[in-house]
Amino acid sequence: MFGYSDRLPALREAVRRFVEEEAIPRECPALAHDLDALEAATRSLRAKAMEAGIYAPQLPVAWGGLGLSWRDRSVVLEEAGRSFLAPLAMNCAPPDQPNMINLLAEGSPAQQQRYLVPLARGEARSCFAMTEPEPGAGSDPSMLQTVAARRPGGWVINGRKWFISGAVGASFALVLAKTGEGATIFIVDAGNPGYRVVRNIASIDGFQIGGHGEIELQDCFVDDGAVLGEAGQGFAYAQMRLEPARLSHCMRFIGRASRAMALAQDYANRRSSFGQPLAQLQQVQAMVADSHIDLHAARLMTWHAAAKLDAHESIKHESAMVKVFVSEAVGRVADRAAQIMGALGMSEDAPVSMILREMRPFRVYDGASEVHRSTLARRILKESLRP
Repeated sequence: MFGYSDRLPALREAVRRFVEEEAIPRECPALAHDLDALEAATRSLRAKAMEAGIYAPQLPVAWGGLGLSWRDRSVVLEEAGRSFLAPLAMNCAPPDQPNMINLLAEGSPAQQQRYLVPLARGEARSCFAMTEPEPGAGSDPSMLQTVAARRPGGWVINGRKWFISGAVGASFALVLAKTGEGATIFIVDAGNPGYRVVRNIASIDGFQIGGHGEIELQDCFVDDGAVLGEAGQGFAYAQMRLEPARLSHCMRFIGRASRAMALAQDYANRRSSFGQPLAQLQQVQAMVADSHIDLHAARLMTWHAAAKLDAHESIKHESAMVKVFVSEAVGRVADRAAQIMGALGMSEDAPVSMILREMRPFRVYDGASEVHRSTLARRILKESLRP
């Protein structure tokens, strides 16, 4: 129905086996916010993902990936997303995964050789620096405050970024800045003397390789070869990455929420209270049923958008709807799972509490639900005015 390839069943099983036998056994609460330990765990697992033939499902074969369609990818990323570590090990996690989209589409041959090759091989990490402290860019990227001014042979960038996922330990950043031509993306090496990671910002979520950094750009000089694509096209390039990035987030988080509910179902079947298993209580049954309704609807919406991407159709409208629905649906599922498991669901003795904490920011990351709803409504109402 959704045009999956013949290779998908075997690949899905290989990913599931990797998740169960390699990734999940290495998970522990201590890894969630220990950036050095998380980096080490990712490196050790990455070699195993390569051996298993599941590495970089999103990359073209020529770049060392599996060359999967978006439809196949939706199943593989969901399976990988059941684990906190598997997407990192498979090199299909943000921010590197969407950064690869930009470098593949807009990067010059020299930029691809210098930045995409080590990124694709898992030898380097990157970040995407757009979000800024108030009054700078956030949900409204047009509020961009970081400025890049032309200088002989290049540009000088000044500004401050924060909540930049993956910034700590990244080899380079894709930095969005204002120029006379308009918003422009620059590739900035982390070793540039004008580039500095000020701190890692503690956040509710965990297992983010490189944390969420605050970055200072002070008289940061880059040469003309640092411009990604064309000057003035930064917003268009950012949008190009965001739509498929949102969809990939949805795929991974559907897997994570599914795992939370599976754990809750197992708990409900074996835990008795008031003289009977929790699974026989109608309120618990309702939570399980509602969760599977949410997950099914989330999958169908994601698969539909994936099919449109494979058909080279715009998903501007669909990606916003999918992002809003899935981010809220997986949050409901994780919340119900934690509720069913009671105090155990609140503790770090089970992974459900961390899954719940991961789900909450998804309603903000990649565009807040309120912004997407407003954009959708304006577009819908505008269309309704046409004769």
